[in-house]
Amino acid sequence: MTSKSLLEKYNTPVPRYTSYPPANFFTEAFTAADYLKAVEESNKWAPQNISLYFHIPFCLKMCYFCGCNSYAIRKDEVVDAYMKALALEVKFISQHLDKSRKVSQIHYGGGTPNAIPARYLKELNDLLFSTFQFIDQPEIAVEVNPAYLDKNSMTELKSAGFNRFSLGIQDFNPDVLLAVNRDQATMPLNEMIAFLKDGRDDMAINLDFIYGLPHQTASNFGETIRKAIELKPDRLVTFSYAHVPWVSKIQKKLEEVGLPDSNEKIRMFETAFRLLTENGYETIGMDHYALAGDELSQARRNHQLHRNFQGYCTRRTTGQVYAFGVTGISQLERVYAQNTKSIDEYIRMIGEGQLTTIKGYALNDQEVVVREVITELMCNERLMWGELGERLGLSSGEVRQKVANRPELIKQLEADGLIRYSGENIEVTARGALFIRNVAAAFDPLIGTAQKNFSKPV
Repeated sequence: MTSKSLLEKYNTPVPRYTSYPPANFFTEAFTAADYLKAVEESNKWAPQNISLYFHIPFCLKMCYFCGCNSYAIRKDEVVDAYMKALALEVKFISQHLDKSRKVSQIHYGGGTPNAIPARYLKELNDLLFSTFQFIDQPEIAVEVNPAYLDKNSMTELKSAGFNRFSLGIQDFNPDVLLAVNRDQATMPLNEMIAFLKDGRDDMAINLDFIYGLPHQTASNFGETIRKAIELKPDRLVTFSYAHVPWVSKIQKKLEEVGLPDSNEKIRMFETAFRLLTENGYETIGMDHYALAGDELSQARRNHQLHRNFQGYCTRRTTGQVYAFGVTGISQLERVYAQNTKSIDEYIRMIGEGQLTTIKGYALNDQEVVVREVITELMCNERLMWGELGERLGLSSGEVRQKVANRPELIKQLEADGLIRYSGENIEVTARGALFIRNVAAAFDPLIGTAQKNFSKPV
């Protein structure tokens, strides 16, 4: 089948599978008491490593493409109270964690973490460094908007202990940035990256882009990717814009300008894929790329790639995720728990010594197995039933019994060249990488059991 006909056939709403089950299955019946119990039980669960996520919800201005939980920045005293609440939440949760466990990841997301003074992030990191033990070479990452970075703020962030910066470029085209209400970088990106890396052998740089925005075409998005390749970031992400105005009403503003159609979006994907793979980058999942020598690329080749809410990671750095701040989602071995969306409620409740869990989900034994199957597909683009069963302490047949049984759909995926059989095992083809979410959904027993809204793959 041609790319266009495949797109028409498979470009249907399916989960993104950043978690399994997806977040829209979470329930308000799951309480703060349930989460606290799970935190204590998580000390006995795998992986033993700890991953910490901090949600900084503030933005200096709102980008119209944003589907994240972000808010226009408020008065200084609100920011100060919020950051103090984060520290209190860390102190509370850390009391229930086994101190012999080690932190492998710290990640600050948002919102825009560098929309607030860097001293706040340093103070919080200092608390973490004094509270926890760390693995060798942990990943300490922060998402930043290059429109709010200058040499002073970069120096402060480096001194705070960050060793990975994810620069949210989105596009180099000024017309695109204007249409989505996003400012351009304060200085040339090559100078910014050189300044961040200066004197730090362990410093890593990610560049993040979005395709499917107003005024984007395969041609001009290709020019953006060519400029990115010249900067030679360690990792690069090309996110497919998810138009979900029922989740984020601000996205309706993009409809006034107009969005590229699905055919143009797939050409953007194909253009970026070709340019990056021809210039030293290896694919990581469906939208990430890394240089051949990067730890992620090595993990992919060794089939040791993993994924959590922080994004793609290795088995070395992955950990159970304990999230702090508004809307933060903790991702423990058998439990998900999400905090309140209200900044004021979060500050008040944490100050009163209460957790702010508003919903969550406890996985049953079957869902744990299905999650591992989907994670293996999304990360390593294959299913080795026997190997996966050995990891889970099950036979290959027992693993198969836990997932959805859709033989006709599997045959169709194979006939369309999205997967191939190697013995009884399944491998995702290069053509199938774009539709990896569809492949994963074929094994998901929850598909069709409840009416849920999902975005399209492309």
